[in-house]
Amino acid sequence: MSQEPEELDAIIIGTGQAGKPLATALADAGQETAILERRHVGGSCINYGCTPTKTMVASARVAHLARRAANFGVRTGEIEVDLKRVRERKRSIVESFRDSGREDLEETEGCELIFGHGRFLEKETVEVELGAGGRRILRAPWIFVNTGTRPARPPIDGLDEVPTLDNTTIMELGRVPEHLLIVGGGYVGAEFGQMFRRFGAHVTVVQRGDRLLPGEDEDVAAAVREFLEEDGIEVLLGSEASAVSGEDGALRLRVSSSEGSRTVSGSHLLLAAGRRPNTDDLGLEKVGAEVDERGFLRVNDRLETTAPGIFALGDVKGGPAFTHVSYDDFRVVRTNLLEAGSATIGDRIVPYTVFLDPQLGRVGMTEREAGESGREIRVAKLPMSRVARALEVDETRGFMKAVVDAETDRILGCAILGIEGGEVMAVLQTAMMGNLAYTAIRDGVFAHPTLAESLNNLFATLD
Repeated sequence: MSQEPEELDAIIIGTGQAGKPLATALADAGQETAILERRHVGGSCINYGCTPTKTMVASARVAHLARRAANFGVRTGEIEVDLKRVRERKRSIVESFRDSGREDLEETEGCELIFGHGRFLEKETVEVELGAGGRRILRAPWIFVNTGTRPARPPIDGLDEVPTLDNTTIMELGRVPEHLLIVGGGYVGAEFGQMFRRFGAHVTVVQRGDRLLPGEDEDVAAAVREFLEEDGIEVLLGSEASAVSGEDGALRLRVSSSEGSRTVSGSHLLLAAGRRPNTDDLGLEKVGAEVDERGFLRVNDRLETTAPGIFALGDVKGGPAFTHVSYDDFRVVRTNLLEAGSATIGDRIVPYTVFLDPQLGRVGMTEREAGESGREIRVAKLPMSRVARALEVDETRGFMKAVVDAETDRILGCAILGIEGGEVMAVLQTAMMGNLAYTAIRDGVFAHPTLAESLNNLFATLD
């Protein structure tokens, strides 16, 4: 090693929603810390995920509500979407969040933000290929990997010969596509499909499996498909994209199913068929940090990799890929390393919200998972058409569903597919955190008229 390493207490590779707060916490605790970032501070959430997509979802919902104005007795003219203005609003919010995060790191004493790509050279040693040129060698007993994931490219013949979009580049379009083809019917494909349909594009979703959102219960997936089709989206289930070609701005996607093959034509192609971890250029083999068959770092319940002193946080370790999970990873590491605690990821309750319209708020076990666990369960279900607040605002699509342990009356999980489903789900998550019986929610006094009040009626269905 020709260059003498710079000695530190901690090195963090990546400024995502675990890396950034960990850097400031370590520095505040007196640990000399360097945090590395290849491009933008904030990770996928701020730059490519939650912040930009949900900002654009809000614009799509306004367009949708404007077209429905007559339902509320309001007259409007023809609705037009200025995608450049939508993009400008999105960029402004992203840059604000990104700049704020960068300033926090740069102003933290004992923390150095370094722009460049880090990879392991040997135990406790990281080489940084600086973005501005040159390199630095850093050494520390604690090293944390928070490098996230990137879009996967499915094996489709001809894919490298045609222009494609991913979840990042599609948000940089300045004009609404004429016909958007989407490969993948998971959360990303469903959100972008509905968004761009509401912007005015024709949309076709090609899903390899037999239903959308494959991790959800069948009734949830079926309802989401129904909503997308009501919005005018073509959904092709049990269909695999096998080949693509194009010329003169037109794409032709070959799709195979049990019914045979067909060609779907469109103007743009969005790949939304999963993510792959950013572990292939980290030099992990030099320090003995193992990855699984998909490339995700293997960790124990304390987020330690198989290499001593190296931890993995956020999406790069696999598991639920949510911002709040990444942030909780930070809390686990902070508790154990700085507070002499014994936190683990083994028993945490993981909620999430899919920002479709209506929203899907989920926490805990699905009905299928609860049934497979061997428990005796009871299922409470209430259509949104029986929720007073939903009727008042003309948002009656969807349903509420909760799974209850029949022996203990504890809530095992829920799916709230309806207006502000994520907010209503949080009420039941809080009850689960407090080990409340469902009867406490059934008999609780909630403000009228609110969506949360409908939880009284949801659990009354078990009487």
